Amino acid sequence: MNRPPPSEAPLGSQRHHEAVGGGHRAAPPASAAAAREHVRGLLLRAGVDLDSVTAADALLVTSELVTNAIRHGDGVTAFRADIADDVLRLSIADANPRLPAARTGTVDHPGGYGWPLIQRLAEHVHCSTRPDGKTITTALRLG
Repeated sequence: MNRPPPSEAPLGSQRHHEAVGGGHRAAPPASAAAAREHVRGLLLRAGVDLDSVTAADALLVTSELVTNAIRHGDGVTAFRADIADDVLRLSIADANPRLPAARTGTVDHPGGYGWPLIQRLAEHVHCSTRPDGKTITTALRLG
């Protein structure tokens, strides 16, 4: 079971933010690689060693969320990444309101590892639906 989300950053705390799509000027990332680049920049600005397990976990969760939105969610419609108080929050919206579900891969349809991996690595995972899609928000502790 996921723990409750970390509290919002207190006024004046150091915050690193990158938002793409969903009412923002820039288009959402078209690929997992583009989303990882956004997050990699945030991690660097926050002083996270990119060779650390923490960074690898953060980039893996980013990649899986965006890949799932592209493969199963009819594309990424909004992307937001924010670091505050040593917590990376990722929010990815897509155009499919169907919530993710764990599945077992088969010979004909390999895969099924991404969603359980996201749930295991993130401290908090929240899914919300809208008539035109869903948003998945995660929190990963960096310190």
